[in-house]
Amino acid sequence: MQQALRPDHELTLLAGGSELFPALVAAIDAARAEVMLETYILDFSRSVIPVVEALERAAARQVTVRVVVDGVGTGDIPPEWQRRWAAAGVRWRVFNPVRGWRLLMPRTWRRLHRKLCVVDGELAFCGGINLLDDYWDPNHGELTRPRLDFAVRVTGPLVADVHDTMTRLWWRLQVAREARQRDLEGALRAVRAAARAGMDEGPHDSVMEQGGAVAALVLRDNLRFRRRIEGTYRIALAQARSEVLIANAYFIPGVQLQRALLRAARRGVKITLLLQGRYEYFMPYHASRAVYDQLLAAGIRIVEYEASFLHAKVAVMDAPRGMLATVGSSNLDPFSLLLAREANVFVRDDDFAGELHAHLLRALQHGRVVDMDSHRRRPWLTRVGNWVAYGLMRFAVLVSGKKY
Repeated sequence: MQQALRPDHELTLLAGGSELFPALVAAIDAARAEVMLETYILDFSRSVIPVVEALERAAARQVTVRVVVDGVGTGDIPPEWQRRWAAAGVRWRVFNPVRGWRLLMPRTWRRLHRKLCVVDGELAFCGGINLLDDYWDPNHGELTRPRLDFAVRVTGPLVADVHDTMTRLWWRLQVAREARQRDLEGALRAVRAAARAGMDEGPHDSVMEQGGAVAALVLRDNLRFRRRIEGTYRIALAQARSEVLIANAYFIPGVQLQRALLRAARRGVKITLLLQGRYEYFMPYHASRAVYDQLLAAGIRIVEYEASFLHAKVAVMDAPRGMLATVGSSNLDPFSLLLAREANVFVRDDDFAGELHAHLLRALQHGRVVDMDSHRRRPWLTRVGNWVAYGLMRFAVLVSGKKY
């Protein structure tokens, strides 16, 4: 592992917003001093309303509440909630806001995609679940079955890492805000606060072998942790002995990650990929299918989830020291692995991994197994779409100045 796995964690797996949102509300309502929250999508409707109301209540009782949303995934906070949050004292920032043709500029592709929350520096949440109702999709409307996704509630040493990374981002955004307003004194204060927040470089690289659930927060950003999540996946695949089960919404692995998968398959590791089976967006839907041939030829099993939209970014695999699992925000595609800010929790704990494994086995029953013959017989127009999407994705990576 590239990041420290430390003991003494208590973890709770949360399936979907139906489990995450009540847990967030309970934690926020119990907050005494501070709540920090980051998300890509914050949809002010339906089952998310209790969460935003809990943030409002916390700020009203003098808890420091800081919220950061992505400028593309969320955009502007609705005016009603701007008024309500301002009256209560909730502070919020929009990460890298962009509109219209500016979305074509590569520098705007660096998004805040992680989903994190930390309460009083004692309790953290991390996962792939946006603050969006399980039965609602912004582009496709009502869903008959809930979106498949996961998060984890955690206490223990890695909570300090969550707090540290969220604090650094907040103060960097504060520096930018003060600079735009030409408040030089305020910008200087924010720079000093950002420097203080950045003094803690996070966990050491040694692996501690004490008791309890062993876990680590693994980040991807454009400064210190550029390839950390992908590297951790590759190391875990190299250590896998008999089974790997990955569920990932947008699966377009780069050359090195493909090689890690193929090497594990050649060693006899049973690899199953649970991928998106329903059409959501042109690029990820078609580009992922352009890499199926090589994976299927290596004996890797691919199952396309069809019950609803698959949004999970999780994995379970065996390792020499016990089952390893990850729950987080990072897709295995170039935009997550090269451009976005992402966060995954990696866990070595047989009970936690076993629970996630059981969830994924049930999800596999609602999927369609992709076989080589049917894949190669897909209509020529579909094949053209696959390779056009893959080519566009590779071109976008090239334009952004990255190698994948």
